[in-house]
Amino acid sequence: MITLYGGPTPNARKIAIALGEMGLEWSLETIDILAGDQLTPQFLALNPNNKTPVIVDHDGPGGSDLVLWETGAILLYLAEKTGRFVPTDPAGRAICWQWLMFQVSGVGPMFGQAAHFVYYAKDKHPYSIERYSRETSRLMRVLDQRLAAATWVAGDDYTIADMAMLPYVGLQSGKRAQTYPHVARWAEAMMARPAVRAGMAVGVARPETIEGGMQGFNDEHRSILWGDKQHAGG
Repeated sequence: MITLYGGPTPNARKIAIALGEMGLEWSLETIDILAGDQLTPQFLALNPNNKTPVIVDHDGPGGSDLVLWETGAILLYLAEKTGRFVPTDPAGRAICWQWLMFQVSGVGPMFGQAAHFVYYAKDKHPYSIERYSRETSRLMRVLDQRLAAATWVAGDDYTIADMAMLPYVGLQSGKRAQTYPHVARWAEAMMARPAVRAGMAVGVARPETIEGGMQGFNDEHRSILWGDKQHAGG
């Protein structure tokens, strides 16, 4: 049994997709980041970086509990645990890792910054909005070019690189299908998979979030996510 600590966020949904695709038994322990659940002593004992998701594999190496955070590390661990969704040949394996790192180091952070400055920041800074909006478009273009030449992100086979990418770019692919037709084709194929649909449905979005319609997001939430409450332990 694996416990997933997270909620309706792109990063937690990556892991939910992988757990479903790999046929692993798992349960969700909801962490409400707007309420500050990630700042409690109980959660910080799991992840001192106070970020979701975290998994606890209750059947880890040697039969003991393994606590793991950072989605790239979690996806690689789960793929090795099950022997699935990573190519076995060295070149294919390296390419899979390459696109996984493209997601965790580029797509995730840049899309997150764009969302922050466009939607969540109290003061609107045109430079920041333009900077990150343009970078998300550039990354989408890179991905679209890749998917013009390959069926899946890492090549001919469906891998953890696809699972990592969809929760961040899925919405963009629908809104901008004409601009990024190859991403749109890939996203449609992803959403045809039952485990992907189930993983993307994990958690119920609060109304204060982008997914929930941005109703009532306030300074208390900003303090928890990026302000004084976030940094109180620093």
